[in-house]
Amino acid sequence: MATRRNFIKTTGLASTAMATTSMAFGATVIGSKKNSDRLLNETETILGHGDYKYKLTKNWAQISATRIPLLNCHEMVMDSKGRLIMVGDHPQNNILIFDKSGKLLDYWGTAYQGGHGLTLHDEGGEDMLYITDSGWALGKGNQMVKHNGRVAKTTVDGRVLFDIGHPMTIGVYKPNESFCPTETAIGPSGDIYVADGYGESRIIQYDSNGRYIRHWGGMENPDPNYKLVSAHGVAIDYREKDNPMVVVTSRSQECFKYYTLDGVYVKTIEMPNMQVCRAVFDDDNLYAGVCWSQPKVGKTNWKDHTGFVTIMEGDKVVSNPGGTEPEYKKGVLQKSYQLEERPILHGHDVCVDEDKNLYICQWNANHSAPYKLERV
Repeated sequence: MATRRNFIKTTGLASTAMATTSMAFGATVIGSKKNSDRLLNETETILGHGDYKYKLTKNWAQISATRIPLLNCHEMVMDSKGRLIMVGDHPQNNILIFDKSGKLLDYWGTAYQGGHGLTLHDEGGEDMLYITDSGWALGKGNQMVKHNGRVAKTTVDGRVLFDIGHPMTIGVYKPNESFCPTETAIGPSGDIYVADGYGESRIIQYDSNGRYIRHWGGMENPDPNYKLVSAHGVAIDYREKDNPMVVVTSRSQECFKYYTLDGVYVKTIEMPNMQVCRAVFDDDNLYAGVCWSQPKVGKTNWKDHTGFVTIMEGDKVVSNPGGTEPEYKKGVLQKSYQLEERPILHGHDVCVDEDKNLYICQWNANHSAPYKLERV
């Protein structure tokens, strides 16, 4: 891995509830003019810290805003062919498929107007998609309207295999409880873990055929280890080969909570001032979009652009592209902040390719396509 990193570095140098920002300290932004009223010039911007620095390319995606309009770019995965598959929530298109140069290869789907979560799983040599529709969809007058959501298992070309609907229909939820799922993760036996992030903030576990097994969490849970507030993301951490764990994003609590595959609490990783989205694992690293942060002084609302990206080695934050350098005091992570220049608006998801380049999906980012962060 070190050899590939050095090669990338050598060849590269040779050739979307919260916060605006105040002063940026410890920032690694090379060769850019500071201007808090505009975004950075992409051709001059290096983001990140330590061994995890990246060149920002905003115009990576080669698409027409009129022919392929975008609302929010929520998540992206890479399939076995190296194609990058994105889910969004524009009424005219839900799934966009790119190659790594940014060329649009295909697009499909109008049935997932609350398109939010996207998980890819290899099943017998065939890529399968698990699409999460949160239920929040653009309605009349360009207003977002809340419906109940669903999860759909599909092929990569959009053929639906089955849906998972409201848990009320199987007696798991009460009639007055909302089901607005935001994410799925697939366990080693094929079990499907659904994060009801915009509904009841529970994790619901199903078998590979969509049959209910158990659930845990909830905003009103009296046990702090199981209390989840905006259970926005769920992922499986396979870094310990013999001990895979379910990693839940409790976004409003600014932390990741780890559980066994059958929902027994293990630990919490605090992420101060980072309202993180789902955990994305690659080698020993955890990557996550930070949708919101708060400034050092004052307070802002959820519409303000206050996000960035965070990267961890093991359980330690080592880089914050678009944010300030991570700082630990006596082993405790201190608050991180968005850079003054706001190069990333609302980090909502990270996709990692085989060369360790990152593709950043953003919520509420002026209808922008995903950004590319090229490893340097």
